[in-house]
Amino acid sequence: MNKNNPIGMVDSGVGGLTVIKEAQKQLPNEQFIFIGDTARMPYGQRPVDEVIAYTFQMANYLMTEKHIKLLVIACNTATAAALPQLQLQLSIPVIGVIQPGAEAAALRTKNKKIGLIATAGTVNSKAYENQIADYGQDITLMSQAEPDFVQLVESNHYKTAIAQKVVSEHLATFKETAIDTLILGCTHFPLLSSFIQVAVGPEVQLIDAGRETVNLISSYLDRYDLKSEIKYQHDNDTYYTTSDPEMFKLIATQWLERHNELDVRHLNIIGTGEAQHLEGK
Repeated sequence: MNKNNPIGMVDSGVGGLTVIKEAQKQLPNEQFIFIGDTARMPYGQRPVDEVIAYTFQMANYLMTEKHIKLLVIACNTATAAALPQLQLQLSIPVIGVIQPGAEAAALRTKNKKIGLIATAGTVNSKAYENQIADYGQDITLMSQAEPDFVQLVESNHYKTAIAQKVVSEHLATFKETAIDTLILGCTHFPLLSSFIQVAVGPEVQLIDAGRETVNLISSYLDRYDLKSEIKYQHDNDTYYTTSDPEMFKLIATQWLERHNELDVRHLNIIGTGEAQHLEGK
């Protein structure tokens, strides 16, 4: 494995850009290739088998066409569904976003009462419950699915008064639970963090699972001796979308605050069923 090869990152849509932004900040010498499957989002309400298939399609494209050295599943739903199988079947290290977020929350809670907001797929998988149980059986986790939050972000309405109202109304129940920690269990949700913090109160710690994942990426690069010897500075990072590249570029440019024009390309979804795969430039 060539340590100068890129790191691949996949997500159901644009939410994983919150992960890549933190990764670019912490790992300036690495090159990243990101795929946002915006044509088939949201994943949270899809059958598990579909989520697994779509995640493997993205992983296979990055492995065969871009020769990535490490794969990051920057999507909680895809992590819950596909991480174990990807780790077994791929020849490179694979990282998901759930374990780092669960560990951070378990270590930081003082009263052992943790909240989780995520997609329905992530909540129903019990993946966070299972991970948190490894750090203490006495921790209580209160989970709530928030698919509307994903739509607010994907439609680029996450800064609006409507978004603030939706967040406030949806999270009102957490004020009665006495949680002291809240996991943002979807990589879209950090874009709503200011509204979320107001809704749950200033005394509640917000855990950004995506940000915690970047620390794990760094440790994997050390563990497997994969740190790049070339300083890319992210001008060579490439972004793929399965829908409209111009809309993706608009949102990504705002989020990532990059000065140079982003290299955003389209991926075609080819075929159906088990033969379905991705093709692009």
